[in-house]
Amino acid sequence: MRSLLVAVCLVLALHCGEAAVSCNTVAEDLYPCVSYVAQGGYVPATCCTGIRALNTQAQTAVDRQSVCRCIKSAIGGLSLTPNNINNALSLPAKCGVNLPYRISPSTNCDSIN
Repeated sequence: MRSLLVAVCLVLALHCGEAAVSCNTVAEDLYPCVSYVAQGGYVPATCCTGIRALNTQAQTAVDRQSVCRCIKSAIGGLSLTPNNINNALSLPAKCGVNLPYRISPSTNCDSIN
């Protein structure tokens, strides 16, 4: 689990987007979600706060695509199990947030408006 946390943080910290929302911001906002993605169970309130903040900050298509790319880049290089991916996919609904994209390695970020 610790290596998963380190890998996500490193990838997000090193990959900065051109949009107003940087990958560092994405990493900070989603860091509280890592334990849920890795293990399931309880979704921390701070995770939902981070997802809401990202959704609010990403107002343009470029911003949303950038956030999507940051997430996709971070999780794409990891050895995630189907359970980890399902946990990530379930986060927006569990937090009551309607994201315009799926939190998944298979998301086509270029198609987000």
